[in-house]
Amino acid sequence: MSTADLIEIIDALGKPKVAVVGDLILDHYVFGAVSRISPEAPIPVLHVRKEEDRLGGAANVAANILSLGGRSTLVGAIGRDEPGSRFRKLAQAARGLELDAAQTRSRPTVLKTRMVSQNQQMLRVDRESSGALLADELQDVSDRALKALKGVGALVLSDYGKGVVTPASAQALIAQAARAGVPVIVDPKGRDYSRYKGATAVTPNRSEAEAATGIDCSSMEGVEEAGRLLCKQLKLKAAVITLSAEGVAVIPARGEMAHFPAQARSVYDVTGAGDTFIAAFAMCVAARADFNTAARVANYAAALKVARFGAVAITREELRRSVISAHEGFDHAGKVMTHAELVEALAEHRKRGEQIVFTNGCFDLLHQGHVTYLNFCRGQGDVVVIGLNSDASVRRLKGPTRPVNEAEARARVLAALSDVDYVTVFEDDTPEKLIRKVKPDVLVKGEDWSGKRVAGADFVESNGGRVVFAPLVQGKSTTNLIAKAKQTSPGPKARASRVKAAR
Repeated sequence: MSTADLIEIIDALGKPKVAVVGDLILDHYVFGAVSRISPEAPIPVLHVRKEEDRLGGAANVAANILSLGGRSTLVGAIGRDEPGSRFRKLAQAARGLELDAAQTRSRPTVLKTRMVSQNQQMLRVDRESSGALLADELQDVSDRALKALKGVGALVLSDYGKGVVTPASAQALIAQAARAGVPVIVDPKGRDYSRYKGATAVTPNRSEAEAATGIDCSSMEGVEEAGRLLCKQLKLKAAVITLSAEGVAVIPARGEMAHFPAQARSVYDVTGAGDTFIAAFAMCVAARADFNTAARVANYAAALKVARFGAVAITREELRRSVISAHEGFDHAGKVMTHAELVEALAEHRKRGEQIVFTNGCFDLLHQGHVTYLNFCRGQGDVVVIGLNSDASVRRLKGPTRPVNEAEARARVLAALSDVDYVTVFEDDTPEKLIRKVKPDVLVKGEDWSGKRVAGADFVESNGGRVVFAPLVQGKSTTNLIAKAKQTSPGPKARASRVKAAR
């Protein structure tokens, strides 16, 4: 399958509806900075700067489905407590999500608190009771789950082992889904997978497949053997085994195994990667894609997730760009963003107390001066954002013969640089409006702007930020490069003479 074919499939996914049944978790993040060790014990002291709630567990699967452009009904159980109220509030704010959660009196809402400093988890604190729900509570969840099957293209059983997906409830759901013609995709837990018998597919990772089958999965031969056994024992149509840095393997009940290598990423955080994978996989299955296609798309989505911190959702446009960038040989998908995507991404960096650096320009025909300038920007903070003039904006500023390279090409070249975190294109003659959206801590301009009015400078300084002027590499500019190229390029007479001599 070509890249164009895969892009066409992603674009044609539509808005399939997927029911998600499983363990609902409230993820709570405490962001801060560590600058000293406690005098009371040999432990770091976290100075808290920000706290935030996120949908976790099965709810993160549903959140990813929504972000990818689908719709979802989410079924599970939460406690009659304050974390449960916070969970409901988050779910209600998620557009397109239908929450149908039973309230339990026997156990609290599962709450996981992560302490984070400098993008690293320092500690995770779990508050939960993993025992089985009371009989009437479990029946309540099962009744809600059976109702959720109406009008969906696929069902996901997201089992975190917290008591919602029991052998009885899983078998009842799988049987009802089979009668309704709804494929069932399972994210399994534990060693005994018998509760998932009759499902369409399971998506264990390598170690989970090994634990469930007792087969050494360190080799692809072992992975295939484990997948074949799971298909036989559980009467699956396919076992889809995720292999971390090695990608994913699809082992069908009949036919050859397919192995799709991982997309190269600088791994940032694997939290929620499995949720992202199964969300994308189930969406594709709901849209009638075959298992191999669904696994390829989900593989790209999971690769995007591990490059980001925490349980975050991936958008369809990000997924689309990831497929394109992988084909082109370098990863720019997570860097080139719309203004809205950029604002959302920067909000995450601010929660972690990171300094945002902004600069702007045409960056046509990238040269030594540009690279030196961007390296200077990197030294001014934690996150470097480039506002890139659109083609129309460049023409107004530089004349009708510019730019030499269109905006998309310029953005991708910039995104390939390690000193650049994000690139976004703006249409105006100045970046004033964009700067007000970005709200940078540091605004960088070339030293040739010193003493002049810098667009956005007043706004940045009024918000406590600073304006910095970067030294320039003398004689290095796009204008000089173009002039030099014209000087060294042979004229029409010279070219004609060369052709005649060649003859």
